[in-house]
Amino acid sequence: MPFLRRTVCLALCLILLAAQAHAQSAAAIRQGQRLWQQRCTDCHALDTDETGPRHRGVFGRRSGSVKGYDYSRALKRSKVTWDAAALDRWLTDPEQFIPGQNMDVKVASAAERAALIAYLQSLSR
Repeated sequence: MPFLRRTVCLALCLILLAAQAHAQSAAAIRQGQRLWQQRCTDCHALDTDETGPRHRGVFGRRSGSVKGYDYSRALKRSKVTWDAAALDRWLTDPEQFIPGQNMDVKVASAAERAALIAYLQSLSR
């Protein structure tokens, strides 16, 4: 019986941890959406190309690959696949990450970058 009690207790703890992680993830996505609307929509849209390329589906996409969008030569040649690490480096300092690209916006806050990345990733699910 003690083994069963410990097993049930462990299972409940794991369920609570998973629920907490999901809640934190949902909160990060909401924060990222707010930040995206505040900071990105001057140049980007979700489903159409504007000054910058569309953002829906960016997670997992290769840089410079949206058909019809006029990317810089640097982005076309970079061979970067947009994952969390690449997006973090990009948002920290686009020019340092891919010299010769055209985006001049930086996101200094690691927490804001993480929220934006969570939001962009949620759009690709």
